[in-house]
Formats: sequence, C-alpha cells, structure tokens
Amino acid sequence: MAKVQVAQISVPEGWIDFGIGQPHIDILPLDQMAKASSHRLEQGDRNILQYGMQQGDGNFRISLAQFLSAEYGAPVDPDHLFITAGISQALDQICALHTRPGNTVIVEEPSYFLALRIFADYELKIISTPIDENGLIIEALEEKLVKHKPVFIYTIPTFHNPAGVTLTADRREKLVSLGEKYDFLIVADEVYQMLAYTSAPPPPMTYFDTSARVLSLGSFSKILAPGLRLGWMQAKPSLLEPFIVCGYLDSGGGLNPFVSSIVNSMIELGLQKDYLNFLRKTYRDRMVALSKALRQHIPALTYTDPDGGYFIWSYLPEGTDAEALLAEAKKHQVGFQPGIKFSSTKGLCNYLRFCFAFYDQEHLVEGVERLARIIR
Repeated sequence: MAKVQVAQISVPEGWIDFGIGQPHIDILPLDQMAKASSHRLEQGDRNILQYGMQQGDGNFRISLAQFLSAEYGAPVDPDHLFITAGISQALDQICALHTRPGNTVIVEEPSYFLALRIFADYELKIISTPIDENGLIIEALEEKLVKHKPVFIYTIPTFHNPAGVTLTADRREKLVSLGEKYDFLIVADEVYQMLAYTSAPPPPMTYFDTSARVLSLGSFSKILAPGLRLGWMQAKPSLLEPFIVCGYLDSGGGLNPFVSSIVNSMIELGLQKDYLNFLRKTYRDRMVALSKALRQHIPALTYTDPDGGYFIWSYLPEGTDAEALLAEAKKHQVGFQPGIKFSSTKGLCNYLRFCFAFYDQEHLVEGVERLARIIR
C-alpha cells in the first residue's frame, strides 16, 4: 500500500487520521518562504551563515518583538526574548539546566503527551493536577503543592493541547502568586496563543509575571512551518541568563541563525502576518466543519467547541475504551488520539482527541462518517 510521507509519521493512502497534529503540506507557505529567502540572500550578508549570537540575532529579536507586540496587543521587549529551536528543544533545555533525576514536576491532567516523554527522559517524577473548562484548577494545584515541591509546573494555558480550554486571567494571576509562595518556575507552552478563532485569549503568561517565575514558550511550527525548528522563549532577563551562557550554546552558538534570518524577512515583508491570517480562517472553517459533523453523526460524543488551537477534545460514555475503539477504527482506515496518551496516570480512557488542522473540510466530514459507522 502506498504511503504519504509526513513529518514524524506515514499516512497510508486512503486513510483519514484525526490523530495527526500538524498542518498538511498543501497549506505550507513554500512560495512565501521562497520570496523571503530571496529577499534575505540578495542583501549579500554572509553573517547569516556564521555561528549565531547565543541569545539569537539582535535584528531578528527586534522584528520578532514588534510582530509579537502587535499580535499580543501588549509590548514585547527584544531583551526578553531568547531564540530556540522550537518548543521541544526548549523543554529539553529547561530540563537539562533546571532539573536532576528524581526531581518533581507538576503537569495538567490531561497534558501534551510528547512533553511527558521529555520529562521521562530526564527521569523526573511527574505529578498531575486537574483542569476544567477554565484551565488549571488553582485550588487543586495548591493541594498538590502542600505535599510536593516541584521544580516547575508545565502548563498549556491557551487553547490547551489536547483539551482546547484557556486559562482565565484571574487564574493566571493566582498561578504566578503560587509560584512565589511555593518557589517554583512556570513553564508555559503557548504555541497556540495566536491561533484564536473567536475571542482573543488573555495575554501570555509573562504579562502576569511579577517576580521572574515564568518561562513562556512560543514557536513558528504552528504559525509558519514545523520544519523550520524555530521558536522563542519570553522571560525576564534573569531567567534567560542560564540559557544564554550554558555550555551548549557556548560551543555551538545561537540556535538556527540562518533560518531566523529568513523568517526575519517573512516578518519584514508582511508575509508572516498575511499567512497567519490565512491560517486563522482556514483552521476556523475546518473546526466548524468538524464540530458540525461530530454533532450530526456521533451524538454520543460530548465536547465543547474550542476558541482556537488545533483540537477538539471529547469523551464517550463512561466505560468506553477509546483504545479498543481505535483498533476497530483502523480497520476502516480512520484514526484519532485516545485520551490515555495524554494522561500521566493512565486515565481518561473514554476520551478522544480530534485534530482539524491536517485535513480539508471534505475529508474531515468523511472521516467522521467512517467513525460514526463503527461507533453505531
């Protein structure tokens, strides 16, 4: 059987897999990147081929800060930005510099399953804390903090993966207060911050940080292209300092200086803003199509429409085994992510995560119809 090669995965021909959490190659901005590349290379600056500055190229950080300031509706200081090779690299570097085997980290239940794998690589003790429709439940978290002393809390505050919920401004303030009270860092994975389809979310977590507790992580993977492996960390300079002076960057220099120079042109030419607006419309239309199809064809599913991001998080009646359902679904060339993958306690067995970013509306509806026949 022929297979379509996709980053990290292979999709057999004829399949519709709602488990794929990335854009389809058909909507990746090849023409825009070609224009940006030509714009940058025509300037004849060979410095873009040299080892980069540890914090990231100064011109790029200025352009990025201006772009983020406009999108966030709040000022971003270039000196509060550290350029990374994406969220995964940033999480790995945070673990390398701030943790030792056996240290405790607290994660949300559910949480991004690949982050859990990174924490496991560093032999960290993972404690989960619940969320609701308004994000992380502060009272439940404090109960955990009384018993445990985490190095950091890993949270996905905006358009959560997988749950789709957004942490309220009030809870963000309380979370930072807990960080001060119990002496832990807040690692905020905010990769979906700019993918809002209805109302705007609260500002990123750093805007609530009064005592240098928050490391806010962003990435071009969701707003431009995953293959760039380019992102940023936003934090107070005192928090960025250990990353800037670490041996890893002392040896290799700043991360992705050439790629960041091309993305700098994407921003300068207005191409990044235009493409982001295209993604918002495309993903919103796909989210609406998927939600409508799920309600029409699988009424047993319970879920709330997300206000942004990539995912619809749903559940079937208690006692349903989503992994067993997935095994049956694969026989009919359809897939999804079972909830247990996002649980550090091996729970959420009746939950399903659907991604609407990869397929167009026609394929989203067809995939739901296939799954509905199996559930019936």
